[in-house]
Amino acid sequence: MTISSNHENQPYAPIPRGVRLAVRLSPRGSRNAIEGVGTGADGKAFLKIRLTAPPVDGAANAALIAFLGDALRMKKADIAIRSGETARLKLLHLSGDPAALSEKLRLLTS
Repeated sequence: MTISSNHENQPYAPIPRGVRLAVRLSPRGSRNAIEGVGTGADGKAFLKIRLTAPPVDGAANAALIAFLGDALRMKKADIAIRSGETARLKLLHLSGDPAALSEKLRLLTS
């Protein structure tokens, strides 16, 4: 994942027609929550999200999309997992206005 210099310490970066968002998902949590921003061993930031859904038959991925849709007031159809469907670290594409989505994510991660 490449993050532009303006968003170097953020888990998101504007791209054409949307925003790229790195997420580290922890399924089978005690609650659904955003737990802040973390940094991987490679120095890249990700949004830490804990969900109660189990990682079985895509349940955690579906719950992640629904959770982010509610948190960002977006349609679920505008959120897609681009990589990491079976991994904890996922790369998502949020479709829409990059500036507006970046502002929503900035407020969510502050």
